[in-house]
Amino acid sequence: MRPLFASALMLALAACGGSATPAGVAERTTIDFADVANYSTPTLPAYFDQTVKALDNSPATNAVNDRVATVGRVLFYDLRLSTNDRASCASCHQQSLGFTDSMRFSNGISGAAITDFHAMRLGNLRYWQPGSTFWDRRAASVEAQTSHPFHSLVEMGWGGAAGGFDALTRKMAATTYYPDLFAWAFGSAEINEPRIQQALAQFVRAMVSSSSRWDTGYAKIFSATAPNRALDMDLPNFTPQENRGRHLFMTAAAQGGANCSACHLPPTFALAADARSNGLDAGEKRLFKAPSLRSVGLTGPYMHDGRFQTLAEVVDFYDHGVQDGPALDVRLRRNGKPQRLNLPPTDRAALVAFLMTLSDPALSTDPRFSNPFRR
Repeated sequence: MRPLFASALMLALAACGGSATPAGVAERTTIDFADVANYSTPTLPAYFDQTVKALDNSPATNAVNDRVATVGRVLFYDLRLSTNDRASCASCHQQSLGFTDSMRFSNGISGAAITDFHAMRLGNLRYWQPGSTFWDRRAASVEAQTSHPFHSLVEMGWGGAAGGFDALTRKMAATTYYPDLFAWAFGSAEINEPRIQQALAQFVRAMVSSSSRWDTGYAKIFSATAPNRALDMDLPNFTPQENRGRHLFMTAAAQGGANCSACHLPPTFALAADARSNGLDAGEKRLFKAPSLRSVGLTGPYMHDGRFQTLAEVVDFYDHGVQDGPALDVRLRRNGKPQRLNLPPTDRAALVAFLMTLSDPALSTDPRFSNPFRR
């Protein structure tokens, strides 16, 4: 190879990742490196327009890239990234369950439920504003969030005496596959915390659902120029009960509805940026951040502490169980007191029926987000 051509080739590889198939990871996984999955340009419905894109928390420095997101997929499922090879991101965020789990408190590396919170659903995390994550909003961005489980002694185990992130990256560098995989995606084999953050954040941000029954129906009537973007209209593929629940969800309490959409904003059903406490406990001073309601029906439990096992319990709470406190969201007050909707049982059941229409079977089975490791 002529020196000038070789130099140009190396510059190109450094700019956009290496070209060679990472042999070690190809042996361990089912990933087709000749035809990498599309994470960067998904086909989305028309109502994922500028009003939705304005909610995107992706930084300009970490736009989704197919190769880097592929690295994120490997990282997400790799048990070897825990100190004892027993836990991965997917241990608590299971695809079939909407990227959460069915435990009240998630298991850590010990196999016991010793974490502090119920695992949050990750789907549609991309459209949360502001970009802070975790129930208690302690991580300023999705990128920052991805590091926390590794630093936790009970989750992935690398905190304190375990050696921290440096010990993790040394373990990764000693494998037969991560150096080649990082060179393929980033242009060099260097493994560090910022690159791990970038890859995991891109993979998670690519988890966007748009194939629920609600999506199918709304796509048929959506109009950007219609009043409230046609969100108040019945959906043609819904049962009367589901449309009743949809109406209650979208309608203000003063007009006989449940006012759910004031906080859980369609079409992403993400929490409003200015949302405060939902009044789970009397005197609550903390602010919690809830995940998107998309795929909420795939599994309980619900709330940051998993106190409710079913959606019916959740609806009952918002109907007549909201507690007062200094942090209570104003949208959950009526006449200065915690709301008491006192909906009849048929309406509460209709709300549950509507919430079930938000589940997307496509995301929960999409091979792009499945475990890539050979069993």
